Amino acid sequence: MHNLSIDIGNTSTKIAVFSGKEIIHYQRFDVLKTDDLLQIINQFNIQKSIISTVDEDIIQLEEFLSNKTQYIRFSAMLSNGVQNKYKTPETLGLDRWAAVLGAKGIFGIQACLVIDAGTCITYDLLNKNLEYFGGSISPGINMRFKAVHHFTGRLPLVSWNNKESIPAGTDTQTAIKNGILQGIINEIEGFISLNKIQESALKVIITGGDADFLVNQLQNSIFAPLIIKDSYLVLKGLNEAIAD
Repeated sequence: MHNLSIDIGNTSTKIAVFSGKEIIHYQRFDVLKTDDLLQIINQFNIQKSIISTVDEDIIQLEEFLSNKTQYIRFSAMLSNGVQNKYKTPETLGLDRWAAVLGAKGIFGIQACLVIDAGTCITYDLLNKNLEYFGGSISPGINMRFKAVHHFTGRLPLVSWNNKESIPAGTDTQTAIKNGILQGIINEIEGFISLNKIQESALKVIITGGDADFLVNQLQNSIFAPLIIKDSYLVLKGLNEAIAD
């Protein structure tokens, strides 16, 4: 018997099948259909299922999973031992909360800063007492490039390759790249430094679509030994929420 985690994001849907804490199957869909789910449910003998979503209209999908599995709707009330002290839990992004639960599943009772680098970059601290008070939200990389172009009269919309290094700002294009990309690296190092003052034994875990680029850029940072990357952190957190 296995568990099924589903993460419905802004641009795609990611699913993972778990045996205990281990991912035994992973897929990404532009659009997730019930036929796809039925095949996965039958193939892996799914017992429990759970969804985190930015889409409010998932009634049909929830009904399907309820008929085929023991379905649980993910919410900030599912804690698995983490104390949620966020002042407005009803407004807490479920991907943020799932990532925190995923970090707890990886590190156990240990302070951890969770950085999710997607459309926005979120910073969430889980302290050594497994208490979560919140964190920070800032614009993601692509959002910053678009904002520089949109809110100015003459600055171009600059594309970037997440495998390239950060260039020196020797012309307008590279100056924008340098300002945004180096600015984000400085921001991340600043957040790590600030949270390390509060939690000296801090671990850092980075996830999200831009995680590879950020981890590569931070390899020579003084914080590099503290940092790990996990592309499946949200899915792991969802599994933690329904684990026995």
